[in-house]
Amino acid sequence: MTESRSTTRRAQREPAEVLYREELDKLMSMDPGPTPPGWRLSPRGVEKFLLGDEKLGIERKFVADRSMVVRVIISLCTSRGCLLVGEPGTAKSWLSELLAAAVSGVSTLTLQGGAISEVGQLLYSWNEALLRSEGPSRKALVPTPLLRGMMEGRLVRFEEIARCPQALQDALLSVLSDRVVIIPELSGDDGVILAREGFNLVATSNSLDEGVHRMSAALKRRMDFEEVRPIPHLDDEIDVVMREVAKANQRAGIEPAVDPLVVEILVTMFHELRNGQTLDGRSTDRLAGAALSTAEAVSVAHAASLNAWYYGGGAMTIEHMMHHVIGSALKDQPDDRRRLRHYFDTTVASREGDGWRQVQALRSLIY
Repeated sequence: MTESRSTTRRAQREPAEVLYREELDKLMSMDPGPTPPGWRLSPRGVEKFLLGDEKLGIERKFVADRSMVVRVIISLCTSRGCLLVGEPGTAKSWLSELLAAAVSGVSTLTLQGGAISEVGQLLYSWNEALLRSEGPSRKALVPTPLLRGMMEGRLVRFEEIARCPQALQDALLSVLSDRVVIIPELSGDDGVILAREGFNLVATSNSLDEGVHRMSAALKRRMDFEEVRPIPHLDDEIDVVMREVAKANQRAGIEPAVDPLVVEILVTMFHELRNGQTLDGRSTDRLAGAALSTAEAVSVAHAASLNAWYYGGGAMTIEHMMHHVIGSALKDQPDDRRRLRHYFDTTVASREGDGWRQVQALRSLIY
């Protein structure tokens, strides 16, 4: 009988408060405050956690304009929730996770709008066995992440809120306005859940989801809106992709040679096809069916790394990268194949350098 190669299995991905526990502990130990009620870090400490501090050895985890990040942090100090809006792949969910980890020390109190169809999934349900044997009680109550956040005084994440039906969006009004949830099945004080200090809501919504469910007008009035945009500068985006691919490869237990030139070409292609403009200011086609985001570039580079490790001798090449670009860029829009060919013929073909010549030589992959 052969023994198992490994008797333990690691989590595929740990939450931000686990990944960055040492950084959070360091910031807490030296955070001068002032700190809002119920928060673990001051607003300045949260900002350092997100944007990094080289002197303190704090990694930059999110690339954005500082003023936008400060506005989001301050909005969470108020009694209003914050809604992060933007194109798919702009790291809205990652930003909300980092905020929850820094503010509350827990980022896993999360609701998914597309998975909520009834009020029990939004606020609470019951332990049926206890309900039958003892009747309604706090003991039999099963709180959702939203209700737990209120009871524990923590930041709650609401992902893809526009995918939640409007009637259920309106159920959030008393939570955000009065900071209270009434449970009619319980009598007296047991039926009144008051939010503790530190509770608030940070929600996300893809701009492409507009029309899935219209956002409740009353809910809009109770939330600050902040647009999260793609990373504007190519060098910043390349830096993010290199860093995140290294992390993804480490988690996968592989050590391929990641060629910075391959990553630079990948990010440049995504940057131009996403913006509809080349780096030198010429117009080009935008792809309609693909979200060529920084997150997507990380996924492609990681897939190319896996391909190189398991099939290519351990060194990432342009060909590894291009095979996965095709699967990422060409989704369900037939015209995107034509647009990608046009980009190759007008932009890639005119570029100098061995890397770009190798990319052009693989144009036949866009069959």
